[in-house]
Amino acid sequence: MMKVTGSWAGRGVPAAWTDAVLAVLAAAGCLALPTAIPADSQDLRAPDTWWFVLVLLVALPMSVHRHLPLGSLLVSAAAASTLQALTYVPQLSGSEGTSIGPTYLAVATAVYLTAVRRGPWITTVVAGVFIPLDSLVEGLIAPAGHRIATFLTQAVLLLAAWALGRLAKARAAIRDEAVERAASLEREQAANARTAVMHERARIARELHDIVAHNVSLMVVQTIAADRVQDRDPEKAHELHAAVEQTGRDAVTELRRLLDVLRTDEEAEADPSKEPPQPTLDALPALIDSVRDTGLDVDYQVTGTPLPLPAGTHLTAYRIVQEALTNTMKHAGPTRTQVRIIWEDGPERLTLRVCDDGPAVSAARTSETPANGTGHGLVGMRERIAAVGGTLHTGERPGGGFCVHAVLKPA
Repeated sequence: MMKVTGSWAGRGVPAAWTDAVLAVLAAAGCLALPTAIPADSQDLRAPDTWWFVLVLLVALPMSVHRHLPLGSLLVSAAAASTLQALTYVPQLSGSEGTSIGPTYLAVATAVYLTAVRRGPWITTVVAGVFIPLDSLVEGLIAPAGHRIATFLTQAVLLLAAWALGRLAKARAAIRDEAVERAASLEREQAANARTAVMHERARIARELHDIVAHNVSLMVVQTIAADRVQDRDPEKAHELHAAVEQTGRDAVTELRRLLDVLRTDEEAEADPSKEPPQPTLDALPALIDSVRDTGLDVDYQVTGTPLPLPAGTHLTAYRIVQEALTNTMKHAGPTRTQVRIIWEDGPERLTLRVCDDGPAVSAARTSETPANGTGHGLVGMRERIAAVGGTLHTGERPGGGFCVHAVLKPA
């Protein structure tokens, strides 16, 4: 049950403190009552030992209300009714009018606390059984002619306390639900942020793979070619060495631009537009030229009218062609390769085909990228295609060689 009552002002006052303070206030009010009543106002019994014991039974049970709500309520109500029956306190309703003293307020406070702290079943019993019975007892011990008024006054007082307690409990439940919703929303936002970070890291990993694999493959092929022509054509070897140097510089520059994504949050807030430029299909001719410099015979053709593509689809198309050419250089060597970019308008789609004739000598592709297409590069292709809703087919050609076939939709 409730460890914190949220009493009166609903500020999270501990239940033990609330009970202790209310018990002290009830005891002080009941003990001070005889001094506040004029001596000739009513024929009341003078305070004695029994009066003192009954006053304590009205007030002190409230200090353990959090543990025994119904028990403390019944004891307080019984003691209050006994005080009235023995004429130690003024009648609730009599010839001099209504007198709601501290004993009746103590019982009403116990009803309020029970309504706040307990669930529907107990609070229904309090409203449907205890309040009518206690009001009836008060009415029966009231003087003749004032019993109905006493019954109604006690019933209204206790029902008002009960309703106020249920209202306070309902408000506390609404407040707790709002806090829980806010905490749930915060957890959801944190989970979404973690998911976004994971997706961004996966994207960066794909970009790093494509950049490093392509440029390093270019550099390896160019270095091998330079070594082979070093003796018979020093000028050509020098050009190839210069191409290796430039390829390395380009790779470092592109990596630096990409890794800027991993800058701190403060830097991102200061310059949110600082995003590394991504290559598009317009950069394919330059890519083809760099590959041709390695000795790869590339037949590049574009057919159809270009369609508008989202930036992500542009990047995906470029990376697929780049990865396919990289795999050709790594596994087939200086062979003949066809690159076809086909724009179609019925239905609108972009088809990419990169097919090579296979290695000059009869040999299968290495285990790093097996024929069934389980290498990391092909996995990256599939992830990119899936992200933009396209399709990808890869595999060995019947007459030898390898082919990559991708279909992308503009929207």
